[in-house]
Formats: sequence, C-alpha cells, structure tokens
Amino acid sequence: MGIQKAVIVFALLLFSTPAFSEIPLICLAKNIYFESRNQPWIGKIAVAQVTMNRVRHEKFPNNVCDVVKQQKNKICQFSWYCDGLSDTPKEKEYWKESVVIAIDTLAGDIPDVTEGSLWYHTTTILPWWHYAYEQRVIIQDHVFYGPRRD
Repeated sequence: MGIQKAVIVFALLLFSTPAFSEIPLICLAKNIYFESRNQPWIGKIAVAQVTMNRVRHEKFPNNVCDVVKQQKNKICQFSWYCDGLSDTPKEKEYWKESVVIAIDTLAGDIPDVTEGSLWYHTTTILPWWHYAYEQRVIIQDHVFYGPRRD
C-alpha cells in the first residue's frame, strides 16, 4: 500500500462517523464491509463492482451514496442499510480492507469481476426476481446477475 493510500485509510478509520457518512468513499466502503466482510477478497471486489455498475446504469441513482441507500417499495436494495443495527464498522481489519478496496474501485484500478452485474444474492435464498436476469458469476456463496443479453 502506498503512503498516500495509507494516509487515506488512516484518516477514514479515524473519521468514519455519521458526519462523514455522505462521502462516496465511506458509502462504498460501508457497503463492502456490511455486505461482504465475511467473503474472500474477490467477493468484496464483486460487491464494490455491483455498486459502481449501478451508479453507471440509467435505472439507478448516479452517485454511490444514493445507490447504497436506495429503497424500492420501502425495501432497501442493500439489506444492511435498513436492518436497524448500527452502521458503524466494528471489526477494524475488515473495515480497513473495505476502505482499501473502495479506494481502488473508485480509482478504476480493479476490473469488473462481475461481468456487469447489477444484482446478487446469497445461495441460501432464491429471490423471486432471479428469473428476470441473467446469471453472470458465482463467487463463494453469492450469485451475481446482470440484464439479459438476448
């Protein structure tokens, strides 16, 4: 990790308070942390890429924080955001890794391992919507989907 990235990570570890919750880097890092901290590195990258794919897609908000906080019919797109639990990262190593991945993702330094996916779910469930989309990749226990390419 370069010195600049180390300084940013250190600052984010210190300043990951509610006052900084609207910074895109914090929003992306929290989404990575809460959606995939138990996943391998590639799984965390995939969550970051789905978030960014949504930012770039016309059917979703065009900024990271709005994508992460988006609700449809009072249901959050990312479950951690509406689960009623604290949104303050507690596990510092996972948080640090999430911040580094968010930095690299926002910088465009990581290729899209999801093949343009906009949705995912864990293999422990089979959501009603999965038939409407094309399965792109499976990473550990998450299945990733994109629009059909018919």
